[in-house]
Amino acid sequence: MRAASGLLLALSAFCLALGITLPLLEMERLFVLTDRPSLIDVVGGLWTSGDPLLALIVGLASIVFPVAKILALQIMLALSATPPEGHPAWARPLDGAVGFFSKWSMLDVMLVALAIFAARTSGLATAISQPGLWFFAGSALASAVAAHLVTRATRA
Repeated sequence: MRAASGLLLALSAFCLALGITLPLLEMERLFVLTDRPSLIDVVGGLWTSGDPLLALIVGLASIVFPVAKILALQIMLALSATPPEGHPAWARPLDGAVGFFSKWSMLDVMLVALAIFAARTSGLATAISQPGLWFFAGSALASAVAAHLVTRATRA
């Protein structure tokens, strides 16, 4: 179980790095202009265009929270190598952190899906999902399964 959790966390970190840096979607406007922003580009664009609060929210929910979740799970997995009897006291704060971060795991995937849907239905632009979105979603799913395995192992 520990090996599977470790592999899932490594896969999640790898996919998250690609999901943040690769393009999330391709938007084509007026058959000539094409944009392929990555998540980092979106946060930077929001910051420079005068929306620092929105940039901060998107940056926290899509970059900081997933990284913190993976780190908390890695710490839980490392500390559970020689678990004490029962549910260890050190795991409770990490359980809470993982639970908090898990609630935000798929937020960006949903927002990008809504942007693609809006662009397609508006008739003003076409939007196509790109590999960054799929890697980001894969990271969220792998970390969710890893969180389940790690928290179950620390409670056993």
